Amino acid sequence: MQLKDIKVKIKLPYVGDIQGTWEPNDLEKKAAWEMYIELITRISVLNLKDDEGLLRESLSSLYSIFDTTREILKRYGPKVAIPNNDTGISFGYLSVTILNTVLRPLLSKWHPLLLDYENKKEASISILEHEKNWAMHTDLRKDIEDTNVILKEYIEILSKVAGVPILVMSE
Repeated sequence: MQLKDIKVKIKLPYVGDIQGTWEPNDLEKKAAWEMYIELITRISVLNLKDDEGLLRESLSSLYSIFDTTREILKRYGPKVAIPNNDTGISFGYLSVTILNTVLRPLLSKWHPLLLDYENKKEASISILEHEKNWAMHTDLRKDIEDTNVILKEYIEILSKVAGVPILVMSE
């Protein structure tokens, strides 16, 4: 069952709380569905155990959300960025805010640090072992987990707009 008005409340770094009622139009519902599917199928939004996955894969997956978001925004045009009420909330506003206040700070900090460390890897050590030996390994995992919390809130909002149940298992 799709609701006409979606209650939005999400806490974002640098911005604080975004809250209010979102009245998505049909294009925003379609865009929300596409973004929802992109996010729930990524390794980056699942909380990985310490012995699972690579940090590089998680960062690369998060980075690819920029291209996905741009493509969705271009495909559906300016109508997904124009709020239907005075709260200022629209698909365009939320998606760009997620990129600029959640993903960009994480990636601009950690991409160069991890790349620098990766370039010091000895051929005899596996990539996974090399990552685990990194002094900043735990810090990066924590930052990715913190980002996942926000992305899961975003996923919940998108699922409501798209009119579908949450398809990601709770942890």
